[in-house]
Amino acid sequence: MSNARNLADIIGAAGIPVVTSNASFSANVAVTGAATFSNTVTVTGNAVFSNTIAVTGNVVFSNTTAYTGNATFSNTVTFASNGAIIIPVGNTAQRPGTPVLGALRYNTTLNSVEVYTDTTWIAVGDQATFYSIEYLVIAGGGGGCGTGGGGGGAGGFRTSVIGATSGGGSSAESPIQLISSTTYNVTIGAGGSGLTNADTGTNGSNSVFGSITSIGGGGGAGRAASLQGSSGGSGGGGTARTTSQPGGAGTAGQGFAGGHGGLVGGSQSNSRGGGGGGAGSVGLGASDGSVRSDGGNGVASSITGSSVTYSGGGGGGSENYDAGLGGSGGGGNGGRYPDLSTYPVAVSGTANRGGGGGGGYQTAANGGSGIVIIRYPGAQRGSGGTVTSSGGYTIHTFTSSSTYTA
Repeated sequence: MSNARNLADIIGAAGIPVVTSNASFSANVAVTGAATFSNTVTVTGNAVFSNTIAVTGNVVFSNTTAYTGNATFSNTVTFASNGAIIIPVGNTAQRPGTPVLGALRYNTTLNSVEVYTDTTWIAVGDQATFYSIEYLVIAGGGGGCGTGGGGGGAGGFRTSVIGATSGGGSSAESPIQLISSTTYNVTIGAGGSGLTNADTGTNGSNSVFGSITSIGGGGGAGRAASLQGSSGGSGGGGTARTTSQPGGAGTAGQGFAGGHGGLVGGSQSNSRGGGGGGAGSVGLGASDGSVRSDGGNGVASSITGSSVTYSGGGGGGSENYDAGLGGSGGGGNGGRYPDLSTYPVAVSGTANRGGGGGGGYQTAANGGSGIVIIRYPGAQRGSGGTVTSSGGYTIHTFTSSSTYTA
C-alpha cells in the first residue's frame, strides 16, 4: 500500500488523519494536524508529527520519528533494532522546573542519564540503592527569663510518620528518599540559655537531618524590659512591666505561639510571664495576670514503637502568685518570687525532648536539647545513631550531632 493511497483514504474533511484500522506507511509521512490512530501503525520511512498524536494500538517505527507536539501511546511501541531513542539532553541548570515522577534525560554536566524520583534527580543505575525513610526532627527549646519573665517556647516539631501530626496542628509531612552510600549530616539543637533580669531568654538552636530543619524555640521575655516573647519553632512567653506583652509567634508546621504576660491589678509588683508555646497548643497567659501561665502542650510520636511526647512549652514565671507549669512534652515549670526554699524555682526543659525552659524570678531555666529519629521498614540499611528495631522497622536515634550513612 503506497503512502499516497493511505493518506487519501484516511484524511477527512478537516485535513486531520483518523485511522480506525491498521495503517502501513512505506514512505515518509508528515502530519501537521492532530492524528488519532485506533489500531496498529507501521512506518518504514521517516515520520514527522507536528501536533498531537494519540495511539491506542501498537506502533512500529523503522526509521526516524519526530514529534513537535505531544504523543500518547496506550499500547506497545517497537523501534527497529538498528535505531535508538533520543532522550532530552542538557546540563544541570536546564533541568525542568517542575519535573514529574519518572522524567528521564541525559545530563551533560554529570555525563549521566538521570531520572526524577519525585524528590530529586538521581543517576540511572542508582535506583536500587534509593529508599524511603520517615523522620522526627525536634529542635532545642528556648530559655526562660527571670524577673517574672516568660517561659521558653518549645523546639520546632516536624515529622513524616504516616498518620501522625506535626507541630502547629499540621498533618505529617512526606517521607524523604535517601541514596545508599550517601552521608547525611545530623545536627541536634541545643536548648537556649535561661537569663535572669535580662531582655529575653536565648532561643534554642535548630535541629537538622539532611534537608529537614526544625527551628529552635523562642526565648521568654524579661519583665525588666517589658518585651514580647521571641518567635521560634514555638514562641516564647511575653512579660509585663507597665503593660502586658504578647508571646512570640510559632512557625507554621512546627509549633504554636507563646502566651502574653500580665499584671495583677495593674501592679508592677504582681506580674506573670506568659507560658511558652508548645508543638500542640499555645502558651497560656492573661492580660490581667490572674490566670496561671502554663506552657503549651507538646505532641506525641510513636516513631520508636512507643508513644513519647515532645516539644512542650516552659511555664511562665511569677511574682507573688503561682508560677506556670511546663507543658507536656518536656516543658519546664516556671519559678515564683523570691525563689527561696519555700517557693519553686524555674525548671529546665527536658533534654532531648525540645522542651522550653521555665520563666522565673531570681533565676530562669534553660531549654531542653532536641532529638532526631529516623526509621525505615525491614533490616538495617544505614549506620549512625543508636540503632533499635520495633514493629518491622529499623530505627536510628540521634541525641547528639553526628552523621547518618545510608
